[in-house]
Amino acid sequence: MNPVLAARRSGVVCTLLAVSVVLSGCVSTVQGTATRQSQGASPRDVPPLDEAKLDRVLLTIGELNGIVGSTQMEVTSELDEMTDHSADVSDPDCLGAVYGAEEPVYAGTDWTAVRDQVAREPDDDNDHWVEQTAVLYPAAENARRFFDDSTAIWQDCANNAVGVGEGDYLWELDDVEVSDTMITQMTTQEGAAGWACQHALSLVSNLTVEAWACGYSITDEAAEIADAMIENAAAK
Repeated sequence: MNPVLAARRSGVVCTLLAVSVVLSGCVSTVQGTATRQSQGASPRDVPPLDEAKLDRVLLTIGELNGIVGSTQMEVTSELDEMTDHSADVSDPDCLGAVYGAEEPVYAGTDWTAVRDQVAREPDDDNDHWVEQTAVLYPAAENARRFFDDSTAIWQDCANNAVGVGEGDYLWELDDVEVSDTMITQMTTQEGAAGWACQHALSLVSNLTVEAWACGYSITDEAAEIADAMIENAAAK
């Protein structure tokens, strides 16, 4: 799944611009990478998780509605397997920056289990679209390696435009905000009246979580979702 499912079409033809978004908690920028301090502080000393605990990592629909400011979102998709949309993007190297729960992105990590869920308002002209993904690995080292590799990939893809489908959608990827346990990136759809998404990735123990939050006034909602998922993972 990915925010292309939430993509907006517009009859207005506009020029693709590089978008510079300053998010709360961003305190410094080095070589195009902002450093986040206010979020992404994962709990320490969390024992390894098993698949039995994976479902409770995900937020409830009520919690998701509260974070994005909706009351009508519903769960529209639930998966316990990876997908593969590498053939649908103009730059397959950036697949992990524009799609979640993708088999080619997680290949080689030895991941053991995944939960992926999408929520949105039920009408066609929905105002919000949210995805949350939780992935387990054999050990914390696997999760850290995936996090570090993803950081490098997102940074390489920053400030580029990635096409999805047969030229149907073009997404502008912004700079990446980085901390020890959280990375975030904003993406904006061309010609969609400001429809944009924040993508967040965090980790704790042998778990990584990803979140997408899409809408017309998105700021740090995906990071909030990822933080809450990490808190759920650390709960006794």
